[in-house]
Amino acid sequence: MLVNVLDYRERARRRLPKIFFDYIDGGSFDEETMRANRADFAALTLQQRVLVEPKAQDLSTAYLGVRHPLPFMLGPVGFLGLYSGKGEFKAVRAAHAAGIPFCLSTFSIASLADLRAETKGPLHFQLYVLEDRTLCEELLQAAEHAGVDTLFVTVDTAITGIRERDVRNGFRSLTQMTPGLLARLALRPRWLAGIALNGLPSVRAIEHRPEFGRGALAQAANLSRGIDKTLCWKDIAWLRDRWLGKLIVKGILAPGDAAMARELGCDGIVISNHGGRQLDGASSTIRALPAIRSAVGPDFCLMLDGGIRRGTDIIKAIGLGADGVMLGRAYAYGLSAAGEQGVAGVIAVLEREISISLALMGVASIDDLKRRGRDVVTAKSKVWPPS
Repeated sequence: MLVNVLDYRERARRRLPKIFFDYIDGGSFDEETMRANRADFAALTLQQRVLVEPKAQDLSTAYLGVRHPLPFMLGPVGFLGLYSGKGEFKAVRAAHAAGIPFCLSTFSIASLADLRAETKGPLHFQLYVLEDRTLCEELLQAAEHAGVDTLFVTVDTAITGIRERDVRNGFRSLTQMTPGLLARLALRPRWLAGIALNGLPSVRAIEHRPEFGRGALAQAANLSRGIDKTLCWKDIAWLRDRWLGKLIVKGILAPGDAAMARELGCDGIVISNHGGRQLDGASSTIRALPAIRSAVGPDFCLMLDGGIRRGTDIIKAIGLGADGVMLGRAYAYGLSAAGEQGVAGVIAVLEREISISLALMGVASIDDLKRRGRDVVTAKSKVWPPS
């Protein structure tokens, strides 16, 4: 029975080949930051109130300049089409059925054009800035043609952290199917059948570029090598001039970096440590949030990802100053476990957990939660979170 996000994770572990489950589930080096993303949520408490006069509950709130029915959205996760056949299509349908946005990763099996043909709902796009600015321009033009109004530029992966599970499994070092890999994939026949029905997986946005190779494994490895390792603030300034829609910088943990993004005219940031997959030993995202909110003021959009497994995590993030939350692993587990129904199930689980928890707190709405903030979200330790 799938009751919570961890149940979906366990089913995903049983259904996916290890090479792909570990890619979703793992972090860098000793995975300390990945664990801190969860542990630091547990270091926060919620205030319980009783005998509060009941009011109609409202889980809607504004983030990224639009009011949404829920305080979270589906963030960019690479290779969804490798976890479940036509995975990006399944995820976007579930998101739009719930009325929330979906953000497509550069490292996706489906393209923006593919998804736009599938849905009229809001599409966002996550960009890795590439050394090949011509290809970068192609991706930006594809986003414009698909009606994308919000661009997320990921800035914390110019240098890739060592994800030891991926090294052991050969993810991104294997560029073609080998007998050993095929034997491992065959251990998950239901998954393999679902993928095979849709043909050889390919990163659609670059499959017209023969230099990236054929098939998702080769394309992912070559695209990773093409990420611009010299990325700096002048490139963000260039993007700000180039992109006419909302520009969100994803991958910020330091208050000074958040202030710089605001100074350059960006529309918001995502407080993110890439799910603990980059600098091991870096701060958790929830620990970084209060100081960043202080640095940028109350009106700058702050999204947060990293470690979200419960509706109470979302409540804690919003109580400490986030405008909204982006899901990553949580919905990838749902997709891997049960396809579109699994993504919808994870969304429903989190919505239900938020609703029940707010009622037990005597908080009628997300907007009320934002107003009351640290009056209802407090730390177990007097030295955390920082002011």
